[in-house]
Amino acid sequence: MQSIYAMHQNESDDLDAQERFLRNSVDIVQDLYLMLLSALVEIRRAEADFLELSSRKHLATAEERNPNRKFVENKVLRALEESTSLTAALEERKINNWKLNDDYILLLLKEIKQSTLYTDYMERKKSSFAEDRSFIVDLYEEVIAPNDKLYDYLEDHKLTWSDDIPVVNTNVVKQLRSMKEGVPFRVDPLFKDEDDREFIRDLFRRTVLNETELAKEYLDKTPNWDTDRIAEVDTIILKMGICEFLKFPSIPLKVTINEYVEIAKEYSTPKSSIFINGVLDNLVKEFMESNRLNKTGRGLL
Repeated sequence: MQSIYAMHQNESDDLDAQERFLRNSVDIVQDLYLMLLSALVEIRRAEADFLELSSRKHLATAEERNPNRKFVENKVLRALEESTSLTAALEERKINNWKLNDDYILLLLKEIKQSTLYTDYMERKKSSFAEDRSFIVDLYEEVIAPNDKLYDYLEDHKLTWSDDIPVVNTNVVKQLRSMKEGVPFRVDPLFKDEDDREFIRDLFRRTVLNETELAKEYLDKTPNWDTDRIAEVDTIILKMGICEFLKFPSIPLKVTINEYVEIAKEYSTPKSSIFINGVLDNLVKEFMESNRLNKTGRGLL
Protein backbone atom coordinates (compact mmCIF):
# COMPACT_ATOMS: atom_id res chain seq x y z
CA MET A 1 0.00 0.00 0.00
CA GLN A 2 2.74 2.45 0.94
CA SER A 3 4.75 1.61 -2.17
CA ILE A 4 1.77 2.21 -4.46
CA TYR A 5 1.02 5.44 -2.60
CA ALA A 6 4.64 6.55 -3.08
CA MET A 7 4.38 5.89 -6.83
CA HIS A 8 1.26 8.07 -6.97
CA GLN A 9 2.85 10.88 -5.03
CA ASN A 10 6.01 10.83 -7.15
CA GLU A 11 3.97 10.44 -10.33
CA SER A 12 6.38 7.65 -11.18
CA ASP A 13 5.85 4.77 -13.57
CA ASP A 14 9.15 3.06 -12.74
CA LEU A 15 7.67 -0.20 -11.48
CA ASP A 16 11.02 -1.98 -11.22
CA ALA A 17 12.59 0.73 -9.03
CA GLN A 18 9.66 0.82 -6.64
CA GLU A 19 9.55 -2.96 -6.49
CA ARG A 20 13.25 -3.03 -5.54
CA PHE A 21 12.57 -0.55 -2.74
CA LEU A 22 9.58 -2.61 -1.62
CA ARG A 23 11.59 -5.83 -1.52
CA ASN A 24 14.42 -4.16 0.38
CA SER A 25 12.07 -2.61 2.94
CA VAL A 26 10.59 -6.06 3.57
CA ASP A 27 13.93 -7.87 3.69
CA ILE A 28 15.35 -5.52 6.32
CA VAL A 29 12.49 -6.41 8.67
CA GLN A 30 14.65 -9.46 9.39
CA ASP A 31 17.51 -7.12 10.37
CA LEU A 32 15.26 -5.44 12.92
CA TYR A 33 14.29 -8.82 14.35
CA LEU A 34 17.96 -9.84 14.61
CA MET A 35 18.95 -6.51 16.17
CA LEU A 36 16.35 -6.85 18.92
CA LEU A 37 17.40 -10.42 19.70
CA SER A 38 21.06 -9.41 19.73
CA ALA A 39 20.23 -6.59 22.16
CA LEU A 40 19.36 -9.25 24.74
CA VAL A 41 22.71 -10.94 24.14
CA GLU A 42 24.63 -7.67 24.44
CA ILE A 43 22.78 -6.66 27.62
CA ARG A 44 23.89 -9.93 29.24
CA ARG A 45 27.46 -9.41 28.07
CA ALA A 46 27.53 -5.84 29.34
CA GLU A 47 26.45 -6.97 32.80
CA ALA A 48 28.98 -9.84 32.77
CA ASP A 49 31.75 -7.36 31.89
CA PHE A 50 30.60 -5.02 34.66
CA LEU A 51 30.68 -7.80 37.26
CA GLU A 52 34.13 -8.90 36.09
CA LEU A 53 35.58 -5.39 36.28
CA SER A 54 33.99 -4.77 39.68
CA SER A 55 35.45 -7.96 41.10
CA ARG A 56 38.96 -6.89 40.07
CA LYS A 57 38.84 -3.47 41.70
CA HIS A 58 41.63 -2.87 44.20
CA LEU A 59 39.20 -2.16 47.02
CA ALA A 60 36.37 -4.41 45.86
CA THR A 61 33.68 -5.10 48.42
CA ALA A 62 32.68 -8.59 49.47
CA GLU A 63 29.56 -8.27 47.29
CA GLU A 64 31.65 -7.17 44.29
CA ARG A 65 34.06 -10.08 44.76
CA ASN A 66 31.18 -12.55 44.99
CA PRO A 67 28.29 -10.97 43.06
CA ASN A 68 24.83 -12.35 42.40
CA ARG A 69 25.23 -13.80 38.91
CA LYS A 70 21.66 -14.93 38.45
CA PHE A 71 20.97 -12.44 35.66
CA VAL A 72 24.08 -13.24 33.61
CA GLU A 73 23.46 -16.96 34.10
CA ASN A 74 19.83 -16.68 32.96
CA LYS A 75 19.26 -19.79 30.87
CA VAL A 76 17.34 -18.01 28.12
CA LEU A 77 19.98 -15.31 27.73
CA ARG A 78 22.68 -17.97 27.65
CA ALA A 79 20.77 -19.94 25.01
CA LEU A 80 20.53 -16.84 22.82
CA GLU A 81 24.25 -16.12 23.19
CA GLU A 82 25.18 -19.73 22.42
CA SER A 83 22.84 -19.99 19.42
CA THR A 84 24.89 -20.75 16.30
CA SER A 85 21.82 -19.89 14.23
CA LEU A 86 21.63 -16.37 15.68
CA THR A 87 25.39 -15.83 15.50
CA ALA A 88 25.49 -16.92 11.83
CA ALA A 89 22.52 -14.71 10.92
CA LEU A 90 24.09 -11.66 12.59
CA GLU A 91 27.35 -12.26 10.74
CA GLU A 92 25.62 -12.86 7.41
CA ARG A 93 23.59 -9.63 7.68
CA LYS A 94 26.61 -7.76 9.12
CA ILE A 95 24.65 -6.56 12.14
CA ASN A 96 26.90 -5.04 14.79
CA ASN A 97 24.88 -1.97 15.75
CA TRP A 98 25.15 -2.48 19.49
CA LYS A 99 28.91 -2.81 19.43
CA LEU A 100 29.03 0.58 17.67
CA ASN A 101 26.31 2.07 19.89
CA ASP A 102 26.81 0.39 23.24
CA ASP A 103 25.40 3.43 25.05
CA TYR A 104 21.92 2.14 24.19
CA ILE A 105 22.77 -1.24 25.70
CA LEU A 106 24.06 0.40 28.87
CA LEU A 107 20.95 2.56 29.02
CA LEU A 108 18.71 -0.50 28.74
CA LEU A 109 20.77 -2.38 31.31
CA LYS A 110 20.42 0.52 33.75
CA GLU A 111 16.64 0.56 33.33
CA ILE A 112 16.49 -3.19 33.76
CA LYS A 113 18.44 -3.08 37.03
CA GLN A 114 16.21 -0.30 38.31
CA SER A 115 13.04 -2.28 37.63
CA THR A 116 11.09 -4.20 40.25
CA LEU A 117 11.06 -7.14 37.86
CA TYR A 118 14.84 -7.38 38.11
CA THR A 119 14.89 -6.88 41.88
CA ASP A 120 12.29 -9.55 42.52
CA TYR A 121 14.01 -11.98 40.15
CA MET A 122 17.45 -11.50 41.70
CA GLU A 123 16.10 -11.96 45.24
CA ARG A 124 14.72 -15.41 44.45
CA LYS A 125 17.61 -17.79 45.10
CA LYS A 126 16.40 -20.78 43.11
CA SER A 127 15.59 -20.62 39.44
CA SER A 128 14.38 -22.86 36.65
CA PHE A 129 14.28 -22.54 32.89
CA ALA A 130 10.57 -21.71 33.09
CA GLU A 131 11.22 -18.92 35.60
CA ASP A 132 14.13 -17.57 33.56
CA ARG A 133 11.98 -17.58 30.43
CA SER A 134 9.06 -15.85 32.13
CA PHE A 135 11.40 -13.18 33.51
CA ILE A 136 12.94 -12.42 30.10
CA VAL A 137 9.54 -12.25 28.41
CA ASP A 138 8.25 -9.84 31.08
CA LEU A 139 11.45 -7.83 30.90
CA TYR A 140 11.20 -7.52 27.13
CA GLU A 141 7.53 -6.54 27.20
CA GLU A 142 7.69 -4.11 30.12
CA VAL A 143 11.19 -2.57 29.96
CA ILE A 144 12.91 -3.09 26.62
CA ALA A 145 10.14 -2.84 24.00
CA PRO A 146 8.54 0.33 25.49
CA ASN A 147 11.87 2.19 25.78
CA ASP A 148 11.47 5.49 23.92
CA LYS A 149 15.17 5.99 23.25
CA LEU A 150 15.49 2.53 21.75
CA TYR A 151 12.41 3.18 19.59
CA ASP A 152 13.83 6.53 18.41
CA TYR A 153 17.17 4.92 17.54
CA LEU A 154 15.52 2.16 15.51
CA GLU A 155 13.21 4.60 13.74
CA ASP A 156 16.14 6.89 12.88
CA HIS A 157 18.25 3.96 11.70
CA LYS A 158 15.65 2.80 9.16
CA LEU A 159 12.65 4.98 8.42
CA THR A 160 10.50 2.07 7.27
CA TRP A 161 10.96 0.34 10.64
CA SER A 162 8.48 2.65 12.38
CA ASP A 163 5.65 0.42 11.12
CA ASP A 164 7.56 -2.81 11.66
CA ILE A 165 8.63 -2.44 15.30
CA PRO A 166 5.30 -3.56 16.89
CA VAL A 167 5.05 -6.59 14.60
CA VAL A 168 8.65 -7.63 15.22
CA ASN A 169 8.32 -7.12 18.99
CA THR A 170 5.29 -9.41 18.97
CA ASN A 171 7.24 -12.06 17.09
CA VAL A 172 10.25 -11.81 19.42
CA VAL A 173 8.02 -12.27 22.48
CA LYS A 174 6.23 -15.19 20.83
CA GLN A 175 9.53 -16.89 20.08
CA LEU A 176 10.95 -16.24 23.56
CA ARG A 177 7.82 -17.81 25.09
CA SER A 178 8.24 -20.91 22.93
CA MET A 179 11.87 -21.57 23.93
CA LYS A 180 12.51 -24.92 25.60
CA GLU A 181 15.34 -26.06 27.80
CA GLY A 182 17.96 -28.06 25.92
CA VAL A 183 16.59 -27.05 22.52
CA PRO A 184 18.97 -24.75 20.59
CA PHE A 185 17.49 -21.40 19.65
CA ARG A 186 16.91 -21.01 15.93
CA VAL A 187 16.26 -17.79 14.03
CA ASP A 188 12.82 -17.55 12.47
CA PRO A 189 12.87 -17.17 8.67
CA LEU A 190 11.32 -13.99 7.29
CA PHE A 191 9.18 -15.92 4.80
CA LYS A 192 7.36 -19.20 5.26
CA ASP A 193 8.38 -20.29 1.77
CA GLU A 194 9.14 -18.88 -1.68
CA ASP A 195 5.43 -18.49 -2.46
CA ASP A 196 5.17 -16.24 0.58
CA ARG A 197 7.98 -14.06 -0.78
CA GLU A 198 6.52 -13.93 -4.27
CA PHE A 199 3.10 -12.88 -2.97
CA ILE A 200 4.55 -9.43 -2.18
CA ARG A 201 5.71 -8.90 -5.75
CA ASP A 202 2.57 -10.35 -7.28
CA LEU A 203 0.16 -8.24 -5.22
CA PHE A 204 2.15 -5.09 -5.92
CA ARG A 205 2.46 -5.66 -9.64
CA ARG A 206 -1.07 -6.94 -10.25
CA THR A 207 -2.53 -3.96 -8.40
CA VAL A 208 -0.39 -1.34 -10.15
CA LEU A 209 -0.75 -2.82 -13.63
CA ASN A 210 -4.54 -3.14 -13.30
CA GLU A 211 -5.41 0.02 -11.38
CA THR A 212 -7.81 1.37 -14.02
CA GLU A 213 -9.76 -1.88 -14.27
CA LEU A 214 -9.80 -2.39 -10.50
CA ALA A 215 -11.09 1.16 -9.95
CA LYS A 216 -14.06 0.49 -12.25
CA GLU A 217 -15.23 -2.20 -9.84
CA TYR A 218 -16.03 0.28 -7.06
CA LEU A 219 -16.68 3.61 -8.83
CA ASP A 220 -20.43 3.01 -9.09
CA LYS A 221 -20.67 1.32 -5.70
CA THR A 222 -20.21 4.40 -3.53
CA PRO A 223 -23.49 6.39 -3.89
CA ASN A 224 -23.08 8.11 -0.53
CA TRP A 225 -19.48 9.12 -1.19
CA ASP A 226 -18.18 11.67 -3.68
CA THR A 227 -15.66 9.68 -5.72
CA ASP A 228 -13.36 12.67 -6.08
CA ARG A 229 -13.25 13.09 -2.32
CA ILE A 230 -12.40 9.49 -1.42
CA ALA A 231 -9.02 9.51 0.35
CA GLU A 232 -6.26 8.35 -1.95
CA VAL A 233 -5.13 5.75 0.56
CA ASP A 234 -8.69 4.36 0.53
CA THR A 235 -8.67 4.03 -3.26
CA ILE A 236 -5.41 2.08 -3.07
CA ILE A 237 -6.78 -0.16 -0.31
CA LEU A 238 -9.90 -0.87 -2.36
CA LYS A 239 -7.86 -1.74 -5.45
CA MET A 240 -5.62 -4.07 -3.47
CA GLY A 241 -8.61 -5.74 -1.82
CA ILE A 242 -10.40 -6.24 -5.14
CA CYS A 243 -7.16 -7.54 -6.64
CA GLU A 244 -6.98 -10.20 -3.91
CA PHE A 245 -10.64 -11.11 -4.45
CA LEU A 246 -10.24 -11.67 -8.19
CA LYS A 247 -6.61 -12.65 -8.73
CA PHE A 248 -5.54 -14.60 -5.61
CA PRO A 249 -7.69 -17.74 -5.35
CA SER A 250 -5.96 -19.08 -2.23
CA ILE A 251 -6.72 -16.08 0.03
CA PRO A 252 -10.00 -16.30 1.99
CA LEU A 253 -12.42 -13.43 1.41
CA LYS A 254 -12.80 -12.70 5.12
CA VAL A 255 -9.05 -12.50 5.54
CA THR A 256 -8.79 -9.94 2.74
CA ILE A 257 -11.60 -7.78 4.16
CA ASN A 258 -10.27 -7.93 7.72
CA GLU A 259 -6.70 -7.08 6.67
CA TYR A 260 -7.68 -4.02 4.66
CA VAL A 261 -10.11 -2.76 7.28
CA GLU A 262 -7.24 -2.88 9.81
CA ILE A 263 -4.89 -1.07 7.39
CA ALA A 264 -7.54 1.62 6.91
CA LYS A 265 -7.84 2.06 10.68
CA GLU A 266 -4.09 2.53 10.96
CA TYR A 267 -3.31 4.69 7.93
CA SER A 268 -6.42 6.47 6.69
CA THR A 269 -9.25 8.69 7.96
CA PRO A 270 -11.43 7.94 11.03
CA LYS A 271 -14.35 6.80 8.86
CA SER A 272 -12.28 4.92 6.30
CA SER A 273 -12.49 1.50 7.92
CA ILE A 274 -16.31 1.62 7.85
CA PHE A 275 -16.22 2.75 4.21
CA ILE A 276 -13.72 0.06 3.17
CA ASN A 277 -15.63 -2.66 5.00
CA GLY A 278 -18.92 -1.66 3.39
CA VAL A 279 -17.60 -1.42 -0.16
CA LEU A 280 -15.61 -4.66 -0.04
CA ASP A 281 -18.48 -6.54 1.59
CA ASN A 282 -20.91 -5.39 -1.10
CA LEU A 283 -18.45 -6.28 -3.85
CA VAL A 284 -18.05 -9.80 -2.48
CA LYS A 285 -21.81 -10.31 -2.68
CA GLU A 286 -21.87 -8.97 -6.24
CA PHE A 287 -18.89 -11.10 -7.33
CA MET A 288 -20.47 -14.21 -5.84
CA GLU A 289 -23.80 -13.56 -7.57
CA SER A 290 -22.05 -13.09 -10.91
CA ASN A 291 -19.82 -16.13 -10.29
CA ARG A 292 -16.64 -14.08 -10.69
CA LEU A 293 -14.84 -15.51 -7.67
CA ASN A 294 -12.54 -18.46 -8.14
CA LYS A 295 -11.57 -19.31 -4.58
CA THR A 296 -10.17 -22.79 -3.98
CA GLY A 297 -9.91 -24.74 -0.76
CA ARG A 298 -12.01 -25.10 2.37
CA GLY A 299 -13.11 -21.97 4.21
CA LEU A 300 -12.05 -19.57 1.48
CA LEU A 301 -15.50 -18.09 1.00
